[in-house]
Amino acid sequence: MQRTTPIRVLVAKPGLDGHDRGAKIIARALRDAGMEVIYTGLRQTPEMIVHAAIQEDVDCVGLSILSGAHNAIVPRVTSLLKERGAADILVVVGGTIPEQDISFLKSQGVSAIFGPGTSLDGIIQFIRENVKPHTAAV
Repeated sequence: MQRTTPIRVLVAKPGLDGHDRGAKIIARALRDAGMEVIYTGLRQTPEMIVHAAIQEDVDCVGLSILSGAHNAIVPRVTSLLKERGAADILVVVGGTIPEQDISFLKSQGVSAIFGPGTSLDGIIQFIRENVKPHTAAV
């Protein structure tokens, strides 16, 4: 089924991490690729992220985490998405994630983890290929 609406992506900076340059670069690249991007800004709680994702009817949530709190924050986000009936939203994570944490995060519902040096085109392509088809209401 061909998509009739732009992919909507929420880019979020959870926790106390105050570095958002990478998140802004990703947000701009996704926008330039034709996606609608909602950037939540710094210091978002999992509850705030999930609320915004549902309210904005996004197809994908991109979490940018450099603080090292990914093993606590990401499972909370994916759990809240499930609780609120939004488990079909694609969840991707970017940041400095140690190799030994990747399988745990994927077991919690993360579809992909993008570390430093990942190409913007690779991220865009992954989202395009993995967002579930969604057509506008008639």
